Amino acid sequence: MPVSGPVITRFAPSPTGFLHIGGARTALFNWLFARHHGGRFLLRIEDTDRERSTQAAVDAILDGVKWLGLEWDGEPVYQFARRERHAGVANQLLAQGKAYHCYCSPVELEAMREAARAEGRSPVYNGLWRDRDPAEAPPGVAPVVRIKAAQAGETVVEDQVLGRVTFANAQLDDFVLLRSDGTPTYLLSVVVDDYDMAISHVIRGDDHLTNTARQLQIYHAMGWPAPVFAHLPMILGADGAKLSKRHGALGVDAYRDMGYLPEAMRNYLLRLGWAHGDDEIISTQQAIEWFELAGVGKSPARFDFARLENLNGIYMRNMPAQDLLPDVIATISRLSYHALDTNAQVRLATALPGLKERATNLVELAESAGFLFATRPLKIDEKAARLLTPEARKILTALVLALQAIEAWDLQNIEAGVRAVADTHGVKLGQVAQPLRAVLTGSTISPGIFEVLFALGQEETIARIKDQAA
Repeated sequence: MPVSGPVITRFAPSPTGFLHIGGARTALFNWLFARHHGGRFLLRIEDTDRERSTQAAVDAILDGVKWLGLEWDGEPVYQFARRERHAGVANQLLAQGKAYHCYCSPVELEAMREAARAEGRSPVYNGLWRDRDPAEAPPGVAPVVRIKAAQAGETVVEDQVLGRVTFANAQLDDFVLLRSDGTPTYLLSVVVDDYDMAISHVIRGDDHLTNTARQLQIYHAMGWPAPVFAHLPMILGADGAKLSKRHGALGVDAYRDMGYLPEAMRNYLLRLGWAHGDDEIISTQQAIEWFELAGVGKSPARFDFARLENLNGIYMRNMPAQDLLPDVIATISRLSYHALDTNAQVRLATALPGLKERATNLVELAESAGFLFATRPLKIDEKAARLLTPEARKILTALVLALQAIEAWDLQNIEAGVRAVADTHGVKLGQVAQPLRAVLTGSTISPGIFEVLFALGQEETIARIKDQAA
């Protein structure tokens, strides 16, 4: 569908919990659509549920959106602060005869639903007070305000993802606009806010599809133009089951703590239900250039941790080491592996090009860098210790002399010195490198051995060899 007029999208989370994967994808799609069309991306906090909304959740949502790099335009809008405006619209509909007071008690409403179920009908409100004389209202009962919804025909949602979706109006009851305490409902508040914020496109999960059919009743009653709607299919686990914590239904903050890069998360979330040919690695700039709602699939997407891990590893390998360094330092500090002084940071920067080739997330990378800051004498793991045979220790002793003789500590001279020792002892390079790796890192796994020596520096390298060579 061609876009006419300015594009304004919004992300409107409820601050009753963390920013989960589904919400993060919704925010991303709204942000990309707005940026693609040179429009605006707004943030609205739907905090009308005062019992469940918390400031901690608000902070987590704002932090998560920022971490993902989805900068919003203007200041966030807080829905609860606009409750008088929402109530004013309901009262306007009352004055126009497009809404009415309903005095049904909870007991009456439940009996109404039970009777409908028994007759095989949809358990919706039956319009008992729709045309009833308010003079019949029971004393002392605070009424709710209900909209006079269309009772015949159909409500049509021309959805940009799902296509044309129709709802029989008989199934859409006269839903509540104002509760008995005068507070507006979600259905009303969202419509008023979207209208006042001039939202052109509402892009949200398909669990809101029925809400859209109901909200269109408010648009029609007020004579307001409705935005364009696009409902995103849900995200399932890799096994096709409903997404749960074991599948990856975690807060965005959890993925940050697990060591994923925001660039990789954006790329992965983009590919959860959207495609551009066979492209898998899609930069943010490409995503902005290519994103259209036509690329969103109608079927549920599947969240796969293995694919995310693989994608994150690709991003880490492709990122210049100097750009990755601040994130690695922050991760090491957060995990308390070691306080990094200036010398430690220099070692890390030196080793990082090799370290990042073998890691798939920042936590894994931080753990693999632990040998750089280990306290002497190193603890050698069992597998590495088996490499330290009497013959290997003799070679290590000879290595000390060769490494002490190196005047300029660079990769070329380090490699030449180690190879010379291997040649002198008539062994292959691996028979020198493996025990050397064991005494320098405490493990059998590390970046290239020459990179390890270079990163540790001459003094530390020789000291670690001496600790184990005797």
